Amino acid sequence: MPRTIDWVDGRIVLVDQTALPELRVVEIDTADGLVDAIRRLVVRGAPALGAAGALGVALAARSVAGAELAAVAARLAAARPTAANLAVGVRRAMAAAGDGPEAVLAAALDVLEEDVAACRAIGARGAALLAELCGPAPLRLHTHCNAGALACVEWGTALGVVRSLHEAGRVAHVVADETRPLLQGSRITAVELAEMGVPFRLVVDGAGASIIARGLVDAVVVGADRVAANGDVANKIGTYPLALAAARAGIPFVVAAPESTLDPDTADGAAIEIEERAAEEVLVVGGAKVAPEGSAAWNPAFDVTPADLVTAVVTEERVWRPGG
Repeated sequence: MPRTIDWVDGRIVLVDQTALPELRVVEIDTADGLVDAIRRLVVRGAPALGAAGALGVALAARSVAGAELAAVAARLAAARPTAANLAVGVRRAMAAAGDGPEAVLAAALDVLEEDVAACRAIGARGAALLAELCGPAPLRLHTHCNAGALACVEWGTALGVVRSLHEAGRVAHVVADETRPLLQGSRITAVELAEMGVPFRLVVDGAGASIIARGLVDAVVVGADRVAANGDVANKIGTYPLALAAARAGIPFVVAAPESTLDPDTADGAAIEIEERAAEEVLVVGGAKVAPEGSAAWNPAFDVTPADLVTAVVTEERVWRPGG
């Protein structure tokens, strides 16, 4: 697989996540085009969004500066409000704006390379933690949505942990929720697990807690889109029930995320803005309506898992136990 996001010949090159499991690459040459790609989930995943925000500023800096560039940066940062990394990437690139377009691009490319290094460190640290918590036998793991290489520049966070364990022969199988309504689990995570050669089973979202309750899972490992100062974790909708089930079953619930996802300026989960997406994502599947005409829907993209349900947050720098 190519990198999820990269800079090639003055353009942003993205793996189109809306097309997966078909591999399709798109090129973006305007900041407004990138804002649209972010909103449509052509690029998604907190670390990948951080890289996108930085590269979007670099793209804009080639043609505008000053207040115009700041306005573009604001649009980029607001394209998806829940993920902390998007705004962090924008700020990183904007910090170099006074030194000209090439300095902005250099800062943005630094964001990409730092993400690769961070994800590899998260994978190693998370693998070591789960070995400590769960013992030496190959692990049965459960994950939700996609926090793999396709949610980052490469390697991945939660699936980076799985990848590190798999390379050590420590994975028995992975349970992956399909992740309604856009099926990131079945369209994206399954692709990555198959590519790795990791045995896996897909389950509907509603089955996740029951799978854990039946004793079929040793640990849950997920990514995050924002972690509040108190350790509350915003992640893809459907994560919270897994945390509840893991707590009831007495198994670890581990969050894998870079330090850039931790937001000390957000006190707790109640202060995290939860993105509400279009009702049609719930009411229409594969172009076919699945509810009566005139039906309404709520479609929150994320939920918040309270800190006391989180065994540990693993970053490239530390293991933080907010609920301990």
